[in-house]
Amino acid sequence: MVLGTHPALAHSTAAGGALGGLTHPLLGLDHLFMLMAVGTAASFISSQLLLWALGGAVIGAAIGFTGFTIASAEVMAALAISAVGALTLLGGRFAKTSNPNALTTISGVVVGAGVSIHAMLHGLEAPKDSSTLLWWSGALLSSVLVCGGTYLLLKKLPVSVSKAAAVAFLAIGGFLAFGPLGLLAGGAGA
Repeated sequence: MVLGTHPALAHSTAAGGALGGLTHPLLGLDHLFMLMAVGTAASFISSQLLLWALGGAVIGAAIGFTGFTIASAEVMAALAISAVGALTLLGGRFAKTSNPNALTTISGVVVGAGVSIHAMLHGLEAPKDSSTLLWWSGALLSSVLVCGGTYLLLKKLPVSVSKAAAVAFLAIGGFLAFGPLGLLAGGAGA
């Protein structure tokens, strides 16, 4: 049942208040996996990616809060998970041969852009009433806990765990982006 749901389950409506904001990033599989993917990339490449993610979140949330959106944002949000998974895998490969500052900057841009798409979707769904500040505080808290918790956990585990997680995120993002199409196509033939 979970695998057959739309990738952005949390995007349908946002309940107000701190609790609504706290649960919002956790209810959409794409948001939850993106937060975990960013924590994984930060543990493997650089903790500076957490700051890039925060910057992307602020920019994306502000854009979405104004009502602006981009075509296929839901699919792009899912594919951003794959991009961060691929980045993590490639980052380990290039870390030994490249300039680490350039790698961190390129990785930061990818992470910031991916997170900004997710945050834009949050901004579109966030309540625009007296509970707005509480909602965003809750969303930020849960995002920091998931992303930071993933980072801290993976820093303590063997690198092979981060690599395995990156492979999983690569696949999960693709599945969340295109899995519903496969389910629809499979149902059309029945």
